Amino acid sequence: MLQHGGRLNDAAKHWGIPRDQWLDLSTGINPQGWPVADLPADVWQRLPEESDGLEQVIRNWTGAPAEAGCVPVAGSQVAIMALPLLRKPCRVGIPVPGYREHGHSWQKAGHQVVPIAPTQANGGASGFDDCWLDQLDVLVWINPNNPTGHTVPPATLLRWYHRLQQRGGWLVVDEAFIDTTPGFSLCLRAGLPGLVILRSLGKFFGLAGVRAGFVLTDQMVAGNLREQLGPWAVSGPARYVMAQALLDTHWQAVTRRRLLRDSQRLASLLGAAGLQVTGGTPLFQTIYASKPWRLADKFASKGILLRVFEQSAGLRFGLPPENQWDRLQQTLLFLHR
Repeated sequence: MLQHGGRLNDAAKHWGIPRDQWLDLSTGINPQGWPVADLPADVWQRLPEESDGLEQVIRNWTGAPAEAGCVPVAGSQVAIMALPLLRKPCRVGIPVPGYREHGHSWQKAGHQVVPIAPTQANGGASGFDDCWLDQLDVLVWINPNNPTGHTVPPATLLRWYHRLQQRGGWLVVDEAFIDTTPGFSLCLRAGLPGLVILRSLGKFFGLAGVRAGFVLTDQMVAGNLREQLGPWAVSGPARYVMAQALLDTHWQAVTRRRLLRDSQRLASLLGAAGLQVTGGTPLFQTIYASKPWRLADKFASKGILLRVFEQSAGLRFGLPPENQWDRLQQTLLFLHR
């Protein structure tokens, strides 16, 4: 299996630093997540029910049309693994660099994975040369990209979608990091044939452990996805927490402002330490390093865990908790000397 951020137990064992002394900046997860209250007892004791109103909460929150198919999932990773099983082997474009589970899952299901570089997707000098799409049956796009943070405007994504759809193709958009900039989401257009949108509550809401997310797509793809996932695909507690978090729009507005402020603060700290920030989102910043593993090890020796991206020689810094900013700054100053 591919390696991801987190894995704090492994880091503690490898470096001989107790787990509770680590500052984990490897995941890009909001360190001040949505506050989960006590759950009603029957949420634990009864089987999950699809008629609990969650799908309507999702539609209201995203603005998705009533005709769109809505499938709650146990984190978008489940959908990433299941979607390739819904098509016969075909040619699938995957952005590089990007979240590697997409390419891994499509390739494992027998599809031909076609790497798409950022320069290729930019359409050349004119910015509107989309001929590269004609070699694809499916395009997966990560918006904003993880780890580069690059965001493609909805108008461009829709242009790509229509070109793919002319031949029965799909556009799969992974919006795991879009909650801080919801105006870039395609959820308002959900329900178009062959448009598949993945959302997660793990990043912005800081609820990675509950494994909660959803897919918005057309009714045919939604039905096939439900059949592939089987009954009770999302636990009752996860469905309950997802609905409550989506309804808390006040917390969301306050959190967006805080994340924007904290992300700018992080970028400033990294720049002041002489690190080259190449991109990011309000949830993380990515730097370029000629020897990323060596730099990651220097931070790990101080109990700070980072995420290395070998495809782009990058290191991802997530946001620290409020009481850990000074520790990060002091470590940056120490390593910069």
